[in-house]
Amino acid sequence: MRIKNLAAAAMLGAAVIGLSGCATGFPAQVSRFQMMPAPAGQSFFVVPMDPRLGGSLEFQRFGAYVAQAMQAQGYAPAPTSQAATLLVNMGYAVDRGTTEYQSDPFASSRYGYGYGYGGFGSPYGFGGYYGRPYYYPRFGGFRSAFYYGWDDPFYSPFDSGITSYTVYRSNLDLDIRRKGDNQSVFEGHAKARSQNDDLNRIVPNLVEAMFTGFPGRNGETVKITVPPPGRVAAR
Repeated sequence: MRIKNLAAAAMLGAAVIGLSGCATGFPAQVSRFQMMPAPAGQSFFVVPMDPRLGGSLEFQRFGAYVAQAMQAQGYAPAPTSQAATLLVNMGYAVDRGTTEYQSDPFASSRYGYGYGYGGFGSPYGFGGYYGRPYYYPRFGGFRSAFYYGWDDPFYSPFDSGITSYTVYRSNLDLDIRRKGDNQSVFEGHAKARSQNDDLNRIVPNLVEAMFTGFPGRNGETVKITVPPPGRVAAR
């Protein structure tokens, strides 16, 4: 029994470290559907999925990461959206975090070990909500006040073997369309979990994950770990 408890403790510890995205990199899940044209003769311009972000300094900063990634693939930047052959529609979001609980397998507890969390979704129409809807600071409001269970705000774990931490869920969506006929040629969704909600750190990592192996096989979903600076991304 003690050997099993040691293994469980090691697995839980590794999961928490992985969420931090520091020493072990930034894990993300990427789904892609594509029929991208070859780069030769193609130009692009990055635009926000949410029109309210048009012209914002924040979007200009994050859009530049996508523009750099597109250039690295051989596509040429266009000076305006009218001059581009491809429009790269970009959206991103991070939720307000969910409290997750973890128990010490060596503590005397009737709860055992494990954790629970709310759902993940996208505000752009690439999929529905799964589990508990949550809050998008830039694109919406509170979907629900709370739900019962591990995230019940009136619940307080009284067992000393249970600790809590906050997990933030983030996502990046790209919808690349041909300017001439508005045909979608790439739809990508990248999502991740982290223990901070700093978009300045999260968005560049999601962009790197999205463009690792770009454009990818049509219909594939892959797990990609963006490494710390100076290392190569792993699939």
